[in-house]
Amino acid sequence: MELVRTEIDGAIGTIILNRPEKRNALSAEMVVAINAALTRMRDADDVRVVILKGSGPAFCAGADLSYLQQIAQNSPMENLADSTALMQMFQNICTLPKPVIAMVHGPAIAGGAGLATVCDLVVAAREKAVFGYSEVKIGFIPAIVMVYLLRKIGDTQARRLVLTADTISADEALRIGMVTTVVDDAELEQTTLEIAQRMSRNSASSMALSKHMLNALPGMSVDAGLQYAAAMNAFTRQTEDCKQGIASFLEPKS
Repeated sequence: MELVRTEIDGAIGTIILNRPEKRNALSAEMVVAINAALTRMRDADDVRVVILKGSGPAFCAGADLSYLQQIAQNSPMENLADSTALMQMFQNICTLPKPVIAMVHGPAIAGGAGLATVCDLVVAAREKAVFGYSEVKIGFIPAIVMVYLLRKIGDTQARRLVLTADTISADEALRIGMVTTVVDDAELEQTTLEIAQRMSRNSASSMALSKHMLNALPGMSVDAGLQYAAAMNAFTRQTEDCKQGIASFLEPKS
């Protein structure tokens, strides 16, 4: 069985975590498979929007037991290599030049919550989707994801989630800014697809450049950010999408 499946339907690509018997728990092999799926989506010229979802009852339940046993036995250098691969997976989602929508139908715990956090949009099922950073319960820390979590929901709520290891509902995740949209469970797939279809009609280059800016701006001062924004504004005007979009907008309407 493939650990991760990919599907492409027109402008929408889908990455499916496919370890339902393990609640899509992460392993070293799973991380490699997710990265390979992201590369496929990056290289697929027709794909403009990517949906990330899980099979079975869970979105992703963090690391599996054999993976945890392995990292406990690894040498420091082996753990550094493994941690770096995990970091690259999260960063590959964050920097993919196409919007990534997490469709969370069930528990997203520990690394699973991390996967949702690094996506551009998160659509969650009201009843069955829950989120939690449970790492401190077993003497671990959500070190890599904390970098993204702080930027997404701020210090106060990040401290609450990380230090209490509480599990929160989809509605609570929406309230604190971790989730974009919450819908009834039966409407999750259709709503996610509708959002993806709307976004797929946007300019691919504009979404890629906007995502690049959204990732870069938080680390800049106001002055540096404005200089960068002015340069990006000027650059965007030279793209074919912008030229064609302006020409279409200015065309006389019959």
